[in-house]
Amino acid sequence: MGRSQVFPCTHCLLLLLLAGLSWAQYEHWPYLPGYPEPPPQVFQPPQRAPNVPKIQLRLAGQKRKHNEGRLEVFYSGEWGTVCDDDFSIHAAHVVCRELGYVEAVSWLPGSKYGKGEGKIWLDNVHCTGKESSLAACGSNGWGVSDCKHTEDVGVVCSEKRIPGFKFDNSLINQIENMNIQVEDIRIRAILATYRKRVPVTEGYVEVKDEGTWKQICDKHWTMKNSRVVCGMFGFPSERKYNTNVYKMFASRRKQHYWAYSMDCSGNEAHISSCKLGNHLTGTGKNSSCANGMPAVVSCVPGRAFAPSSHSGFRKAFRQEQPLVRLKGGANTGEGRVEVLKNGEWGTVCDDNWNLVSASVVCRELGFGSAKEAITGARLGQGMGPIHLNEIDCTGFEKSVTDCKFNTESQGCNHEEDAAVRCNVPAMGFQNQLRLSGGRNPYEGRVEVLAERNGTLRWGTVCSHNWGTVEAMVVCRQLGLGFASHAFQETWYWHGDVSADDVVMSGVKCSGTEMSLSHCRHDGAHVSCPRGGGRFGAGVSCSETAPDLVLNAELVEQTAYLEDRPMFLLQCALEENCLASSAHNTSLTSGYRRLLRFSSQIHNNGQSDFRPKNGRHAWVWHDCHRQALPQHGGVHPLRPPEPQRHQGGRGTQGQLLPGGHRQLRGGRVGLFQQRDEMPEPLRRAAHLDVQLPHRWFLQRGDGAEVRPLQGTHK
Repeated sequence: MGRSQVFPCTHCLLLLLLAGLSWAQYEHWPYLPGYPEPPPQVFQPPQRAPNVPKIQLRLAGQKRKHNEGRLEVFYSGEWGTVCDDDFSIHAAHVVCRELGYVEAVSWLPGSKYGKGEGKIWLDNVHCTGKESSLAACGSNGWGVSDCKHTEDVGVVCSEKRIPGFKFDNSLINQIENMNIQVEDIRIRAILATYRKRVPVTEGYVEVKDEGTWKQICDKHWTMKNSRVVCGMFGFPSERKYNTNVYKMFASRRKQHYWAYSMDCSGNEAHISSCKLGNHLTGTGKNSSCANGMPAVVSCVPGRAFAPSSHSGFRKAFRQEQPLVRLKGGANTGEGRVEVLKNGEWGTVCDDNWNLVSASVVCRELGFGSAKEAITGARLGQGMGPIHLNEIDCTGFEKSVTDCKFNTESQGCNHEEDAAVRCNVPAMGFQNQLRLSGGRNPYEGRVEVLAERNGTLRWGTVCSHNWGTVEAMVVCRQLGLGFASHAFQETWYWHGDVSADDVVMSGVKCSGTEMSLSHCRHDGAHVSCPRGGGRFGAGVSCSETAPDLVLNAELVEQTAYLEDRPMFLLQCALEENCLASSAHNTSLTSGYRRLLRFSSQIHNNGQSDFRPKNGRHAWVWHDCHRQALPQHGGVHPLRPPEPQRHQGGRGTQGQLLPGGHRQLRGGRVGLFQQRDEMPEPLRRAAHLDVQLPHRWFLQRGDGAEVRPLQGTHK
């Protein structure tokens, strides 16, 4: 009897351990694969105790996201700050929920968002995290503090808003310049022309308040308000619209108006930074807009999203002679900010980098306002000079080069390169493609939604000539970052059986497309000799890209062709470093034409690096220096036998090929076949005039490299 009882317990313990291991691999996902995300629960805040004073909170200062900033409290008719002494994540949770966010992400001490002014209302704040208001937490008392404004605390809230959040208007008559707090905002297309168009560029402005969508009265609406709203939805500017048409529509249906109006200055990146406008007559659902109608915005899309006569919007574009570009970003509208000065690209130092200045960059490039002003080279370190520092924009400049800035970059280095993540129009591209059968959401067989015989159906993509460039477009379209692998066989990924048929073939991308359907392909005339199923195209995506960067500019400046006698290349020939045709060349009278250039490789990553290959696979042989003595960094004439894509992590200070020491840790990606390389590096492959195979470094930012002219003898 005892043994029969022990066995089930042991068996259960084993099951629990296995279950823990199986669930652990999913703990970093927002939801389990194959299951829909659970519906959000409506947050019910605790009731405020009668003896707790009413306060109002706001996030101010030098923001880099709209949902963060210096914590300020309105109490006793005056705005003040909170000291960081004893502040905790529990107090931050209380603050964020009081502002309408689901939770706090973190809090920052030491006036990271700039020093505030006025009184320091609270010090030594102690919260359990369950309080309904910051005023209910323990502290030294109102205005009792020994802190200075150098200790003002900052809070970072999650972007997710509380469903059904109700704006507290009890202090509306006491507070001047109160910020807007709403659950959500949208542009709802009214006219049939705009309802069918993607993206939606014109319609009613509606805010979600207490779980209900409401219109905004246009009596106090301005073009500055329109500029802010358009920027939030990915559009760089606004335009006038036909008011008569909308008046006719408004008269036919009863509207539900929001109780307030908006008062934006026009340079805000988000409406949460705008001030609350006039209060309408009536309250709640009874608010009216006498002699007015719902506010309407008409937005102007950027060039990449502008409608065209044949497809509704442009597939790809190249800005002529740009002064600003984004590099190193995994998705459209994000990257390290680089500016062109005196014919040379350089970076921007992140000192004073904020949403206003970042929004100028985004609008200049045809996107909306900035979603995030990124600091600390989080999207990769650049190379070359640092052109701009301490940028100070008003938000209305046409270019970031029109802003005030400091040309001196003393104290700045590439660890402080500024980057930006812009608001981009919702094109619906993610709904046209999916990954199926993978072990995690970042990999799988590529399945596209295509129209066949008048109906939409899912199918696979022919893997013939499928490469990394095409995989890059897929990963970007799905918002999954960079492509780490492109697979031409997916037999170990069991995708949807109903989607085994090939619906797209002949795919050839340039790498700049926003959707796989924008690449060249065979259209309805599908041709795929190998068929679909296990031969369907597959990808593996990664949120980070390899960080080894070849200084392409140095290659261009130093490259030249040299005819070298074979008797000086005997060591290279013996070590099998020359092409196979060299064995048929006379050692006494023959010669080889070599491409000579200096190399400089930067490892701009933030983590340690160690080659996954063995030492023999990445260390130059001494014969290269003996045979090619002019440049210490001359590349080898022949690599080891081609292998698949490699990557690794490990120790810093590792010697790199050609005697160059890596500058920081990171990850490395190598391509052996030209069809595996992104298009810019494929063009750079022409630099190797002698060999069919070379190793090329995969760059996350897709560096432009012009091929040098030359012929092989």
